[in-house]
Amino acid sequence: MDFPASSPVRLEPWSEADAGLLRALNAPELTGHLGGPETEERLVRRHARYVALSAAAPAPGRMYRIVLLPEEAVVGSIGFWVRTGDGAPVYETGWAVLPGFQGRGVATAATRAVAAEARAAGLHRFLHAYPSTENAASNAVCRKAGFELLGERDFEYPPGRPMVCNDWRLDLAS
Repeated sequence: MDFPASSPVRLEPWSEADAGLLRALNAPELTGHLGGPETEERLVRRHARYVALSAAAPAPGRMYRIVLLPEEAVVGSIGFWVRTGDGAPVYETGWAVLPGFQGRGVATAATRAVAAEARAAGLHRFLHAYPSTENAASNAVCRKAGFELLGERDFEYPPGRPMVCNDWRLDLAS
């Protein structure tokens, strides 16, 4: 996906070649708010889900690698998928950026870009993000990307691990 020249990122669909990126994003410093690193077995399953989601047509969602411009460096992942929120289907998004590239606006630019992709897919009106209440950086991304804070909610991620998160919502119709 190409975005305006002013965007510091490009999103490229997740592929078989991105297994190494997923392993790099599984670092303790990146997964602390999500229950810690996953096992190799879980990473293999996650990678297969990401590849399948990105190959689905029509797309109920999509996973991407984030490419930083003009360096052309692969620096993270982002995606959107369908989930049920408050009894209705909505899109959810989530992202991760490698430590050496954090603090440069990459996640915010990628979140805006993935919102445009979700809007273009046109299946659901809202895109939600559910960062831990303790994850200041991800909550800041939501705020900067134009999401509205709906409040705190109990969440389970990964399955079996309760957490408190903020429910951020972006209206894709506006």
